[in-house]
Amino acid sequence: MILDTRYLILRLGQAVLVLLLAFTAAFILLSLIPGDGVTARFADPALGLSPDQIAEIRESTGADESWFGKYLTSLTGFLTGDFGYSVQTGAAVSTIIAAALPSTAVLAASGFVTALVLAVVIAVFATFGPATGPTARVRRVLDSVPSLFISIPVFWLGILLIQVFSFQLGLVSVVDPGPAEALVLPTLTVAVPLSAPIAQVLIRSITEVQASGFVKVTTAKGASELWILVHTVARNAVLPGLTIIGLVFGELVAGAVVTETVFGRNGIGLITAQAVTHRDNPILLAVVVIATFGYVIINLAVDLLYPVIDVRLRTKRSSASAGRPLRSHDEPSRRALTATAASVGVDLDWDDEAKEKDS
Repeated sequence: MILDTRYLILRLGQAVLVLLLAFTAAFILLSLIPGDGVTARFADPALGLSPDQIAEIRESTGADESWFGKYLTSLTGFLTGDFGYSVQTGAAVSTIIAAALPSTAVLAASGFVTALVLAVVIAVFATFGPATGPTARVRRVLDSVPSLFISIPVFWLGILLIQVFSFQLGLVSVVDPGPAEALVLPTLTVAVPLSAPIAQVLIRSITEVQASGFVKVTTAKGASELWILVHTVARNAVLPGLTIIGLVFGELVAGAVVTETVFGRNGIGLITAQAVTHRDNPILLAVVVIATFGYVIINLAVDLLYPVIDVRLRTKRSSASAGRPLRSHDEPSRRALTATAASVGVDLDWDDEAKEKDS
């Protein structure tokens, strides 16, 4: 099997633990903030509610319950799919999230794909081509582009794109745009900063693979630069890229929240901003858990893809066999392996029993 069952179970267990820890940390941090949403919502003198009525509302909503009791109630509800009710509107949190999630999912998916394409284009053109002449200068410029992209604040980039492409050039409308048109500038706002760390890792990884001995041998045999890129470099350089893709998913969620606020999109970002303003903890807790769940799923998928891409990771390793000398009952095979390893500076340690048997 490509995937080790024990490894799969271990990763699933770690994912569940991360979700539990994220829920607990979010619950504690939200509980430490002074005041509560019920007081902020119903203690307004303009509503004309008496202290007894406010106390009754607090009792019915569980606002006066102990911290541990609230934690167990919230945890049980999340495990059963019940996220509670919004303090501000009284609507079910699951209904509010379900209405806002599709818009955010579309933005996150389009931004993620655009970031991948942009990162691959930057990495390829920054690492391939002649090392001298005009092309070399272009490569140096592209090599520094990720550092520029990663330093741009998301909200500032969104405002800049609106100013340039909408107000100055008139290419994209931000006033009553169509569904596709309304997605163009937010997608770029999310994709540009997100592509920077991916491009940086790909550039360094491609550069290291290019300096490897097997690439030099392939080049000496007459293979073209494009063939080497597709068949040799890409597969060996993709693993670090997969790792950073999983790590930047949290940045994707944060960028989508800020972007939706800048562009006024009705999604998770908008309801999060409103929940922060009104101290609507049930919504904030649900957003944190959903974002963590997405992060865990992406990283789990990335981990499970490693053995599929790299055949070296498909071999099952156990601590019992770690560090043991190599065995071979075929003398010609042993000599061939020894010579091959010596050519790259590796001294194989063969089992003496195997040596005696071979002799």
